[in-house]
Amino acid sequence: MELVPQILITLGALFLVGLLTDLLGRRTPLPRVTLLLLAGFAIGPSGLDVLPDFQEDWFPVVTHIALSMVGFLLGHALTISSLQKRGKNVLWISIGAVLGTAITVFIGLILLGIRPEVALILAGIALATDPAATIDVIHQTRSKGEFSKILEGVVAIDDAWGLIIFSFLLAIAQALYGDGGGLTILWVAGYEIGGAILLGLLLGIPMAYITGRLKKGEPTQAEALGIVLLCGGLAEWLQVSFILAGMVLGATVANLARHHRRPFTAIEGIEWPFMILFFILAGASLNMDALQATSLLGMAYILLRLLGRVIGAWGGGVICGADPVYQRWMGMALWPQAGVALGMALLASQHFPNLKDVVLPIAIGSTIIFEFIGPIMTRKALGSVCETQG
Repeated sequence: MELVPQILITLGALFLVGLLTDLLGRRTPLPRVTLLLLAGFAIGPSGLDVLPDFQEDWFPVVTHIALSMVGFLLGHALTISSLQKRGKNVLWISIGAVLGTAITVFIGLILLGIRPEVALILAGIALATDPAATIDVIHQTRSKGEFSKILEGVVAIDDAWGLIIFSFLLAIAQALYGDGGGLTILWVAGYEIGGAILLGLLLGIPMAYITGRLKKGEPTQAEALGIVLLCGGLAEWLQVSFILAGMVLGATVANLARHHRRPFTAIEGIEWPFMILFFILAGASLNMDALQATSLLGMAYILLRLLGRVIGAWGGGVICGADPVYQRWMGMALWPQAGVALGMALLASQHFPNLKDVVLPIAIGSTIIFEFIGPIMTRKALGSVCETQG
């Protein structure tokens, strides 16, 4: 079959799969994110293997588009008024979640007799989250209460904290057990985080004063999509975090724009088709061999991360005086984990080539489990605090 018909047929089929998962998600306890991942896994190389070869070329592009949009929408949760109202909860719960997870994973692995450098690396990787899956579950369940607002804020800054702490842990492992280079790792991390913040500000400030001057509808969609994709592309070109850059862009627009809801509404209106492709192709990229390669060490890591999320978020909630129900369920709502963890694992493998065969299979195999059960627990948490409306 020629390429153009093949592409059109594939896209049409994937969008219809997305429609089916949305319908199933309304009638079953499974979130549509999990259903999309399962559908992708079923039609991918580990399943029926019916996707065309060009899907491997699509995935990086679709990933950047989808996550750039997610970052932009997350930024909307970081307005001054929102932070004044719930910033204390967001700050302490997010700090508690990352510190609790890192400490629990590290100490747990050390007690099991794992080498310190491996424990440090896995403790850092455990901090990564999946904001796309978490935010989609919130949108699907139409959650509008205080718990979901705090969760959005925590997810918005969780990966930033995680990247900072991972960089420090990797630098410590490199300095103590590697061939040096710890300062280089910290410099790279500082560039990635600082560059993303600067890029988001440089694009967000002019966008904030331009946006809202156009009428609603197609002009606003073109404006918002153009600036979000420009931000994502420049971030990738400059090798800085495109999720963080998009988040800073969104936060800048949300705080400075006179009619800041318009661009966010425009992106929300066109985000879902890209998310369908993103989650299906993500599911197709999951490898059953990696899951089978996850050893007892991998299972211990998975259980320790899950426990650490719960303990850390609970501890942060206690410090800030959050509602006891929020303290109980926030950690479980933060279980999803995706591509950022794999990026961390690849970076660690570059600095510790001798640990590549240990770190990578655990990171990939655990991500499969976290991606399947994480959104389910996020939905369970939202339902348990009576926020779901659909």
